[in-house]
Amino acid sequence: MTSAGLAAHTMRLNALVIDARRKGRRALLTARGELVHGGTDTLGDALAALPPGITAIELDLAGVSFLDTTGLTCLDLLSEYVGQHDVRVTTHGWRGQPRRVLELVGLDATDPLRTDGAAGSADHPVRTSSAVARERAEQLDMLRLEIAQLRQALDSRPVIDQARGVLMAAHGCTPDQAWEILREASQHSNIKLHRIAAAVTASATPDGPPPPEPLRRALRTAAAHHAP
Repeated sequence: MTSAGLAAHTMRLNALVIDARRKGRRALLTARGELVHGGTDTLGDALAALPPGITAIELDLAGVSFLDTTGLTCLDLLSEYVGQHDVRVTTHGWRGQPRRVLELVGLDATDPLRTDGAAGSADHPVRTSSAVARERAEQLDMLRLEIAQLRQALDSRPVIDQARGVLMAAHGCTPDQAWEILREASQHSNIKLHRIAAAVTASATPDGPPPPEPLRRALRTAAAHHAP
């Protein structure tokens, strides 16, 4: 039940609105809008309007849609308020872009003001890795895969070019047609293109082994489609 001893305190500055109500000895603050430059003043006014006797403040930020680095000074203000008053202050409801900003600067997005020993409890689980860290790890894995694929492509390029030369000489086709023969043979035989190129190149050397029969069939079929 909301106490009549504390009227709603609402101010607008930089699209930030803070509503306050009292429930027993607790003050429930609800923030809406953008927590940017000037938001500290709005929060400071809301705190200054609290009556004596408040022992706990809960700040709900679920309605905050945007947070920048200047808005983070609100956390400093709350920390100072805790130090100056015998009041317990908690924040909750961080989500969306504001939550990502907290994670980016290394703060606990569950409650960035929490400094007690409650970490690891059922109500305050420890964050072992942030969404930002996971995203960066995924991006790093993708980058490593891309680099590996590029390296493989560079390593395979000489033998592929040699195989195209062999096919051009054998079928009187153009470089593009030789490439299409290799590509189609790879698709039909389910053998990687660089392995087909290696087999074609090896077969053109003196005493080189001929490609396996399934691969020869795939090369003949592809050549019939693309060679003149």
